[in-house]
Formats: sequence, structure tokens, C-alpha cells
Amino acid sequence: MLSKRIIPCLDVRDGKTTKGIRFKENVDIGDPVDMARFYYEQGADEIVFYDITASSDRRDIMIDVVRRVAEEIFIPFSVGGGIRTIEDMRAVLLAGAEKVSVNSAAVLNPGLISEGARAFGNQCIVLGMDVKQVEVSSQIPSGYEVVIDGGRTYMGMDALQWAKEAEALGAGEICLNSIDTDGTQKGYEMTITPLISGSVGIPVIASGGAGNIDHIYDVLTQGKADAALVASIVHYETYGIANIKEELDRRGVKVRMKW
Repeated sequence: MLSKRIIPCLDVRDGKTTKGIRFKENVDIGDPVDMARFYYEQGADEIVFYDITASSDRRDIMIDVVRRVAEEIFIPFSVGGGIRTIEDMRAVLLAGAEKVSVNSAAVLNPGLISEGARAFGNQCIVLGMDVKQVEVSSQIPSGYEVVIDGGRTYMGMDALQWAKEAEALGAGEICLNSIDTDGTQKGYEMTITPLISGSVGIPVIASGGAGNIDHIYDVLTQGKADAALVASIVHYETYGIANIKEELDRRGVKVRMKW
């Protein structure tokens, strides 16, 4: 069995790490370079960096910040936000990232996933999915709709169907973020997460809602997720990465310990 991963997420806006609730009311909380180094030293398995306004602002990602973070950490580093072309992917990877996360651009141009997988390998291509619970319909049979542009644009696409399509196109991993639970610290979304995790053959990272270790344990076990993205609970120092891993290990979840 592969070890479950704990992955701090740095949402970055205007060069600062920021945190909101359900994609709104964001407040700046620190420098992404300092925070990435801190989590690396604590024993994080990976770091995820999202330039959260690059897509909605129709601008390129902040490559200088990506490069500075990559210089400070020596664990896998995934970068998303504003990546629209193979050239954007190449620039991010050359700046030091191991993976690129495509979200809005992949929905608008699914071929971007295949192009990226052919150019850099499936392991480099992460599908970022922002999903919102809606009424079940023939168009949205799972009851979860894909939303792009940082939660601004509803696409009329079913989340489960899109996950399966992205896997077929060549995505090597899915980062599934629930808008409903994002930043609430009330627990991960436990309906669509196990549904997608159990329906695709690639790793699924659960994102949105971690408030305590019970939530993380639940999504890694009942939720069938391969990794848990964490933000508020580590940004505000409710828990440290080492504390989370020690408790998961005590409960029988296989994790990579720092020592």
C-alpha cells in the first residue's frame, strides 16, 4: 500500500499567501516562500501552489514566486493557476516545479491535458477540479458541477464524468476541491470524494474543509483519497504537519514519517 500524503496548499494572490472561505473573503496570511520552507522542514510530502487569480484575471502565473519557492524546498512541488499552454507548463517546470495543475484551461481545452502528458509525462499533469453540489439532473447525474475561474463560472459539466474523461486524456492525478466545504474547517466533502476516488485509477487528492485530524483520517480512509490537502489548520497553526502524521500513524494510516 502506498503511503498517504499530507500536502499543504498555498493559495497565492498578488505575491502573498491568502486564505478564504468558499472562495470568498480572502485575507493575506504570509509569504509563500517562507511558508513553503516551513512546511518542508516540518515534513510535508508535497507543496501545492495556486495563483488563485491568474485564470480569472487572464494573466500568466507568477514565475518568479514559483522559482523562489522551488529554491527552498526539496519535495515534489505542484503549481497551478493561469496555465493555458504547453509553453506555460514548460516555463513552470523549468522554474523548478515537478507538476503542473490545470483547471479552467483544461475544461475549456481538454486537449491541453493530452498535450501536456505527451510532452512531459502523465505524472507531471494534475487535473485541478473545483466542484459545487447542485440538483441531480440528466446533465449533472452525480449532483456535482464543475466550476471554473476561481468559482465564478458554472460549466454545466458533471464532476464524475469530467474526472473519468481527464484520466482517459492523460491526467496523472486529480486534485478535487469542494467549493461547499472550502475553508470551512468542517470536514471534507464525503460524497463526491469517494465517488471519484473509487471510479478512477489515478491518485485523488481531497481538498477543502480540513479542520481537525478526524477530518483528515476520514477522507483518507472512508473517502478513499490518496492524499489530503491542508490549509487553514496548518496556516493558523492549529496542527503541525508532524502532529498530523503522528496521529494518523497511531490510527494505522500509512504515512511517510520525517524520521
